[in-house]
Amino acid sequence: MIEAAIAAGARAAYVAKEPILAAIGAGIPINASEGNMIINIGGGTSEIAVISLGGIVTGTSIRVAGDKMDEKITEFIKKEYNLAVGSQSAEEIKIKIGRAFVQKKEDFYEIRGRDLISGLPRNIKLSSNEIAKAINSVCLEIIEGVKMVLKETPPELSADIMNKGMILSGGGSLLKYLNQLIANSTGVPCFVAQEPLFCVVRGTGVVLENLDLYKKSIMSHK
Repeated sequence: MIEAAIAAGARAAYVAKEPILAAIGAGIPINASEGNMIINIGGGTSEIAVISLGGIVTGTSIRVAGDKMDEKITEFIKKEYNLAVGSQSAEEIKIKIGRAFVQKKEDFYEIRGRDLISGLPRNIKLSSNEIAKAINSVCLEIIEGVKMVLKETPPELSADIMNKGMILSGGGSLLKYLNQLIANSTGVPCFVAQEPLFCVVRGTGVVLENLDLYKKSIMSHK
């Protein structure tokens, strides 16, 4: 990618670490000596990292995120209702009534798909608790990744994270109550960044405008 950018006429090209960009876009002071934890849940991957002094102290990338949630919703509807729905419909369901865990008060959403027996269109009404159960395994995998990073974090930085909490970014962080589920499962406060969908893009812009300041946080350059 760097060679392609140079060949296209760029004066310089850099590859930045996504958790760093997400953290900058979320307003985290990455160059501070304190520990800060970012959980960036995108489409294909979830990036989890503890950042201090402009670099990643410990982190992991797991291949479960928003797309996997959509896949689980599609599988659930197929299994429970004999109905085929597309990934776009699954994402719409997730946005409308997706929840990270089962709750007493349910929300409902009607969706149309293709009946797998008759082949004809059919409508069904889904509940938020059904969706919570369908995507539960994905949420648990993300939480396991968070726990693993927390276990590998140096004690002094762990204290910082406990005091300030973890920050969620990326489209997947918009799943309702996901921050509460992570906080309850880890015992560490968890907050959703402001405009989490744009954290990585915003962080990229900040790095471009302040390259000298963030060069040590860049993965590689040419």
